[in-house]
Amino acid sequence: MINYTERIALLMQDVVRRTPRLSFIDLREVLVFARFGRPDAEGAFATCHCLTLPESDPGYYFWRDRSTGELTRRSEWFVTKSPEVRIGSKKVKYLISFVLPRFCGQTLERSRKADLYPSSPGWTAKLDTIIHELYHIDPDESGIRRFARADGTHSPRSHSPTFYEEVAQMVTGYLATRPDPSLYGFLEDDFVALTSKFGGVVGTTFRNYPSFPQRYMEPMRTPPTDPVLKIEPLKPLTQPILYTEDDLHMRHFTEMSARRLTRKGQHRAA
Repeated sequence: MINYTERIALLMQDVVRRTPRLSFIDLREVLVFARFGRPDAEGAFATCHCLTLPESDPGYYFWRDRSTGELTRRSEWFVTKSPEVRIGSKKVKYLISFVLPRFCGQTLERSRKADLYPSSPGWTAKLDTIIHELYHIDPDESGIRRFARADGTHSPRSHSPTFYEEVAQMVTGYLATRPDPSLYGFLEDDFVALTSKFGGVVGTTFRNYPSFPQRYMEPMRTPPTDPVLKIEPLKPLTQPILYTEDDLHMRHFTEMSARRLTRKGQHRAA
């Protein structure tokens, strides 16, 4: 079976090597994993997840009386943190998830990307998505890449007005370097064709599938003092705050589900 997340990771290595604008990325600090998404459903094809966000300022949730507006209760004080992911001795700073099998069905036809790639084959849409997610990685490792407005301040948006055009330039530039077709050839097939050709599609997921490392709330040990209110405890954590290679599983993806194949540590399986 084809290991789709591994193929994407290998392609990313070549893209970063051949694309000056992305050359700062250390892919040893980036983990590619798969999530499930039906091909006939709406939604994202891929997402870049940042693990370098700093701890938040202290805060709490609160409830008010609907008639008087007075505070009636609040949660514990907490800070929001990012979990830690380590593969061997290397700390992972970014995760990039690809939604299978939905990602495999992308094509330029009837997409907003079509105008950026005149006369290009339909599978170019998938290469565009891969480079799009890499472009979200911030050179300063401070989160998702931010873009400056005309006045020099940072925009809260993750896509600048020229973001899509810049991604298309990198896609076109990469292909112009004449990379080995064996590195990107798997993008030419949709999910049905891949399943027929390889006998199935597998990808890396996390042990707590369908979940994955996400920000979490941690109660403060020495909270600030404030008026006496009823305190609602935070819900206990149900997900890890530290992930290692032992938390990685391989799953076999079909059009309707994803079934675990191996127990652990196989994020680079063939």
